Amino acid sequence: MSLEPVAALWLDHRHSPGSTRRLTRGADKGYDAAEFVADLRPACLTPYVAQKSRYSAIDGRTTRHKGYALSLRHGKGIEEAFGRAQTIGGAAQTAFRGIERARARFIMTLVAGNLARLPKLLAAQRRWCCVQPKPASKSG
Repeated sequence: MSLEPVAALWLDHRHSPGSTRRLTRGADKGYDAAEFVADLRPACLTPYVAQKSRYSAIDGRTTRHKGYALSLRHGKGIEEAFGRAQTIGGAAQTAFRGIERARARFIMTLVAGNLARLPKLLAAQRRWCCVQPKPASKSG
Protein backbone atom coordinates (compact mmCIF):
# COMPACT_ATOMS: atom_id res chain seq x y z
CA MET A 1 0.00 0.00 0.00
CA SER A 2 1.33 3.45 -0.90
CA LEU A 3 1.68 6.29 1.59
CA GLU A 4 -1.51 8.11 0.56
CA PRO A 5 -3.94 5.40 1.81
CA VAL A 6 -1.85 5.03 4.97
CA ALA A 7 -2.20 8.76 5.61
CA ALA A 8 -5.96 8.56 5.00
CA LEU A 9 -6.26 5.72 7.52
CA TRP A 10 -4.21 7.64 10.06
CA LEU A 11 -6.45 10.69 9.68
CA ASP A 12 -9.59 8.57 9.97
CA HIS A 13 -8.41 6.84 13.14
CA ARG A 14 -7.30 10.15 14.57
CA HIS A 15 -10.65 11.76 13.77
CA SER A 16 -12.85 9.25 15.56
CA PRO A 17 -10.93 7.12 18.07
CA GLY A 18 -13.21 4.52 19.60
CA SER A 19 -16.32 5.84 17.84
CA THR A 20 -19.21 3.48 17.20
CA ARG A 21 -20.96 5.83 14.77
CA ARG A 22 -20.50 4.62 11.18
CA LEU A 23 -18.78 7.17 8.95
CA THR A 24 -18.01 7.03 5.23
CA ARG A 25 -14.71 7.47 3.41
CA GLY A 26 -14.98 8.60 -0.22
CA ALA A 27 -12.05 7.98 -2.53
CA ASP A 28 -11.15 7.29 -6.13
CA LYS A 29 -10.23 3.99 -7.78
CA GLY A 30 -6.67 4.13 -6.51
CA TYR A 31 -7.95 3.32 -3.02
CA ASP A 32 -9.84 0.18 -4.14
CA ALA A 33 -7.37 -2.19 -2.52
CA ALA A 34 -8.27 -5.12 -0.28
CA GLU A 35 -5.88 -4.03 2.47
CA PHE A 36 -7.24 -0.46 2.60
CA VAL A 37 -10.88 -1.58 2.63
CA ALA A 38 -10.17 -4.23 5.27
CA ASP A 39 -8.56 -1.61 7.51
CA LEU A 40 -11.57 0.71 7.20
CA ARG A 41 -14.26 -1.72 8.32
CA PRO A 42 -13.07 -2.32 11.93
CA ALA A 43 -12.80 1.46 12.40
CA CYS A 44 -16.57 1.89 11.73
CA LEU A 45 -15.84 3.42 8.31
CA THR A 46 -17.77 2.46 5.18
CA PRO A 47 -15.60 2.75 2.07
CA TYR A 48 -17.34 4.81 -0.63
CA VAL A 49 -14.53 4.05 -3.05
CA ALA A 50 -14.99 4.00 -6.82
CA GLN A 51 -14.83 0.39 -7.95
CA LYS A 52 -12.18 -0.95 -10.27
CA SER A 53 -13.62 -2.74 -13.27
CA ARG A 54 -11.90 -6.01 -12.25
CA TYR A 55 -10.87 -7.45 -8.90
CA SER A 56 -12.60 -4.83 -6.77
CA ALA A 57 -12.37 -4.97 -2.98
CA ILE A 58 -15.74 -3.19 -2.66
CA ASP A 59 -18.52 -5.72 -2.25
CA GLY A 60 -22.32 -5.67 -2.14
CA ARG A 61 -22.42 -4.46 1.47
CA THR A 62 -21.44 -1.04 0.18
CA THR A 63 -22.74 -0.89 -3.39
CA ARG A 64 -26.32 -1.87 -2.55
CA HIS A 65 -27.04 1.43 -0.77
CA LYS A 66 -28.43 4.50 -2.55
CA GLY A 67 -25.90 6.67 -0.74
CA TYR A 68 -23.02 4.91 -2.49
CA ALA A 69 -24.29 5.82 -5.96
CA LEU A 70 -25.13 9.33 -4.82
CA SER A 71 -21.64 9.78 -3.36
CA LEU A 72 -19.99 8.68 -6.61
CA ARG A 73 -22.19 11.03 -8.65
CA HIS A 74 -21.38 14.00 -6.41
CA GLY A 75 -17.69 13.11 -6.46
CA LYS A 76 -17.74 13.13 -10.26
CA GLY A 77 -19.25 16.63 -10.26
CA ILE A 78 -16.59 17.90 -7.89
CA GLU A 79 -13.81 16.38 -9.99
CA GLU A 80 -15.29 18.02 -13.11
CA ALA A 81 -15.26 21.44 -11.44
CA PHE A 82 -11.62 21.09 -10.41
CA GLY A 83 -10.71 19.74 -13.85
CA ARG A 84 -12.36 22.75 -15.50
CA ALA A 85 -10.50 25.07 -13.12
CA GLN A 86 -7.19 23.46 -14.10
CA THR A 87 -7.69 23.35 -17.87
CA ILE A 88 -9.72 26.48 -18.56
CA GLY A 89 -8.95 28.63 -15.53
CA GLY A 90 -5.22 28.00 -15.41
CA ALA A 91 -5.29 26.64 -11.86
CA ALA A 92 -2.83 23.88 -12.72
CA GLN A 93 0.06 26.34 -12.55
CA THR A 94 -0.58 29.75 -11.09
CA ALA A 95 1.02 32.89 -12.47
CA PHE A 96 0.76 34.69 -9.15
CA ARG A 97 3.05 34.85 -6.16
CA GLY A 98 1.69 34.53 -2.68
CA ILE A 99 -1.01 32.38 -1.22
CA GLU A 100 -3.62 35.15 -1.07
CA ARG A 101 -3.31 36.04 -4.76
CA ALA A 102 -3.33 32.39 -5.82
CA ARG A 103 -6.37 31.76 -3.60
CA ALA A 104 -8.21 34.76 -5.07
CA ARG A 105 -7.48 33.55 -8.61
CA PHE A 106 -8.69 30.05 -7.77
CA ILE A 107 -11.92 31.34 -6.20
CA MET A 108 -12.59 33.60 -9.18
CA THR A 109 -12.05 30.64 -11.52
CA LEU A 110 -14.61 28.55 -9.59
CA VAL A 111 -17.06 31.47 -9.51
CA ALA A 112 -16.73 31.86 -13.29
CA GLY A 113 -17.40 28.14 -13.71
CA ASN A 114 -20.53 28.42 -11.55
CA LEU A 115 -21.73 31.42 -13.57
CA ALA A 116 -21.25 29.43 -16.77
CA ARG A 117 -23.37 26.60 -15.32
CA LEU A 118 -26.07 28.89 -13.92
CA PRO A 119 -28.39 29.07 -16.99
CA LYS A 120 -28.53 25.28 -17.19
CA LEU A 121 -29.25 24.98 -13.46
CA LEU A 122 -31.97 27.65 -13.58
CA ALA A 123 -33.64 25.99 -16.56
CA ALA A 124 -33.68 22.66 -14.72
CA GLN A 125 -35.14 24.33 -11.63
CA ARG A 126 -37.84 26.03 -13.71
CA ARG A 127 -38.83 22.69 -15.27
CA TRP A 128 -38.94 21.05 -11.85
CA CYS A 129 -40.98 23.84 -10.21
CA CYS A 130 -43.50 24.16 -13.04
CA VAL A 131 -44.49 20.51 -13.12
CA GLN A 132 -47.94 20.33 -11.61
CA PRO A 133 -49.13 17.08 -10.07
CA LYS A 134 -52.04 15.53 -11.90
CA PRO A 135 -55.29 15.61 -9.93
CA ALA A 136 -56.50 12.26 -8.75
CA SER A 137 -59.29 10.98 -10.95
CA LYS A 138 -62.53 10.14 -9.27
CA SER A 139 -63.68 6.74 -10.33
CA GLY A 140 -66.62 5.18 -8.89
